[in-house]
Amino acid sequence: MMYEAIVIGGSYAGISAALQLARARRRVLVIDAGERRNRFAATSHGFLGQDGRAPGEIVAEARDQLLRYPNVAWHSGLALSARRAGEGFAVEIGDGAVQGDRVVLAVGVSDTLPDVPGLAERWGRSVFHCPYCHGYELNQGRIGVLAGSELSMHHALLLPDWGPTTFFLNGTFEPDAEQRAELERRGAVVERTPVARVTGERADVVLADGREISLDGLFTLSRTRPSGTLAGQLGCRLEESPMGRFIAVDGIFRTSVPGVMACGDAARAAGSVALAVGDGAMAGVSTHRSLIFGPG
Repeated sequence: MMYEAIVIGGSYAGISAALQLARARRRVLVIDAGERRNRFAATSHGFLGQDGRAPGEIVAEARDQLLRYPNVAWHSGLALSARRAGEGFAVEIGDGAVQGDRVVLAVGVSDTLPDVPGLAERWGRSVFHCPYCHGYELNQGRIGVLAGSELSMHHALLLPDWGPTTFFLNGTFEPDAEQRAELERRGAVVERTPVARVTGERADVVLADGREISLDGLFTLSRTRPSGTLAGQLGCRLEESPMGRFIAVDGIFRTSVPGVMACGDAARAAGSVALAVGDGAMAGVSTHRSLIFGPG
C-alpha cells in the first residue's frame, strides 16, 4: 500500500506526529522497534497531565488512541533501510518495502556514557541526564555530577536546587577561577580524585584512592547520535553539538532532504517527553502542509 506519510519511530515524538496526520485524514504508517530512550526509567515527570506515570503506560495509551483512526497502520519492527523512490520514498521492513510520499524520522538517539564501571547498569534508575525529569524525586538528598566535559558545569550549577551537590571532575577538565567562584556560590563541592566505579543500590561513587561517597542520585551527560543509519541513507544533513550529533532541521522540522522531517531527541539537543511531544506535533503539521504545498 502507498502511504502518504511513513513515521519511523513510535515513541512520544513519532506518535504525536502521526496523530496530527491521522486527524488530517492522511494514510499513515508508523514503524516502531519498541526501543524507547527512557525505557529504563520507572516513572516519567514534567509532562502535563501524565506526571509520575510509567513511561510505557503513556506510550501504550497514546498508541491505542492513535490506532482508533482507521487511516493509521502500525508495523512492529525495524526499518531496515530507506531511500528515495521516484517522487516519494521506499522503506524496507522485514517482509518487503513500503512506500510513502513523506517520511518523518522520529528515531530517537543512542547514548554513550562516560567509561566508568557501574554507570550503564544504573542508567535511568539512579544515574540520570535530566534534572527536571528526576531531580525532585531525590527529595533533596545527596546528588553527584560526573563530568564528561566542561559542559557538565551546567549540571553542577543547576543541581544544588535539588540537593547538596558534589561535582566529580574525573580528570575531564579543571574549572578556572571564575567557574570555581560560581560553583562555590552555588554550594557545589568539587571532587578532583578520579572515579573508579559506581556501586551500591543507588549510585555510590568509589574514588581511585578508595574513598566511597554515598549518593541518592548521580547525573551525567551522555554523548548522543541518532539511532540507526536511516538519516544518513536518506542524505539528511547531520550537525555536531557539544552533546553529540543530531539531525539538522529548520524551524518547522524539515531536514535538508525535501520530503523528510525529523523530530524528537534525534533532532534536538535535549531530552524530554514534553519537548518530544511538542516537536512531534509540529513535525506532523509540517508534513501535512508539505503534502499540500510541496516539500520545498
